[in-house]
Amino acid sequence: MKKVLIFYGAYGGGHLSAAKSIRDYLKAHYPDCETMLVDCVEYINKYLNKFSTTAYKEMAKKAPWVWKKVYTNSDHGALSRISKTSNKLMSRKLNTILQEFKPDLVISTHPFSNQMCTNLKKKKKINCKIATILTDMAPHAQWIVDHEYIDYFFVSNQDLKDSLSDSGVADFKIFVTGIPLSSRFSEKFDKEEVFKEFGLVPDKTTILFFVGGEFGLGRKRTALVFRALIRLFKNFQVVAISGRNKKMNTKLKDLVELYKVSDRVKVLDYTNKVPELMSISNIVITKPGGLTTTESLVSNLPLILINPIPGQEEENAEFLVKNGVAIWIHKKDNIARILKNLYRHPEKIEEMRSHIPALAKPNSTRDICEILMKTI
Repeated sequence: MKKVLIFYGAYGGGHLSAAKSIRDYLKAHYPDCETMLVDCVEYINKYLNKFSTTAYKEMAKKAPWVWKKVYTNSDHGALSRISKTSNKLMSRKLNTILQEFKPDLVISTHPFSNQMCTNLKKKKKINCKIATILTDMAPHAQWIVDHEYIDYFFVSNQDLKDSLSDSGVADFKIFVTGIPLSSRFSEKFDKEEVFKEFGLVPDKTTILFFVGGEFGLGRKRTALVFRALIRLFKNFQVVAISGRNKKMNTKLKDLVELYKVSDRVKVLDYTNKVPELMSISNIVITKPGGLTTTESLVSNLPLILINPIPGQEEENAEFLVKNGVAIWIHKKDNIARILKNLYRHPEKIEEMRSHIPALAKPNSTRDICEILMKTI
């Protein structure tokens, strides 16, 4: 019986989703493999985890410029040294579960656990294989601290591989597999049934709009985009998903009622049927988180990007625009003008779609697991 310990951090949903996808694949395809999924900071101290995740969310939502400074400075300088030092100290506690579980392989989807494990390996407290899964489109130095003690790096694109290689990571350790995602995005759905379930019609352009979830970033701007969609494009239908953002959910539903468009605009607070909705959509509007953009690309959907968190999501947006699969609506842009231009020139959307196959990695989870399991 082989053992795999999977660490994540609860700073945004992408790290956990990637970790769950890996765990689910291993459980389904490797019955002789025991897996354990652990929030690395929660395990060390639940109060520290609550404080740090709350601070992250509040900075990202209320003072994004502060978060951008934290993110940028954690790449080098004093904050970088503090982060590395604190992770070394926390690694002592994390070592407890490593000694109890005795994994053959550790997989990290967050740089904190990554640094803790490399510190332990450097001190010869553990000797298992270590694999790192980067959950964004662009690099950050926190991922490659003590990289010589990491056996595998899994990245979303060739540019990211080149960046790691330029930073000194051995080329043979880096695999361009894509970010792990649920196997449900590989399923074939009865599209007529999906249209029917959500009260939509098959012969209209369908826009899937991820409003921003619990962060509530750019609330006014999000409402402006939504209002422009339902006022200017009466032959389109929209599915807006607000997640945990109750205020935005109420705001969007009020707009639907005001313009009397409930027949073609649906507002959902939560759904576990994102793969189904992507299968019937023509384009996605979203903030550029690593997971949502990965799911969109695998579903062959061009992206309109809004409200990125400064730092990693802005870098994701830059990468996606550079590779021709997305349009980024900046703060000072005229929303209506950009959307009208796309409406008048649908060939631009198809041009974006034509670039997607070069980036989409539909078998990312399988490829990562197969590479790793061959070694243990």
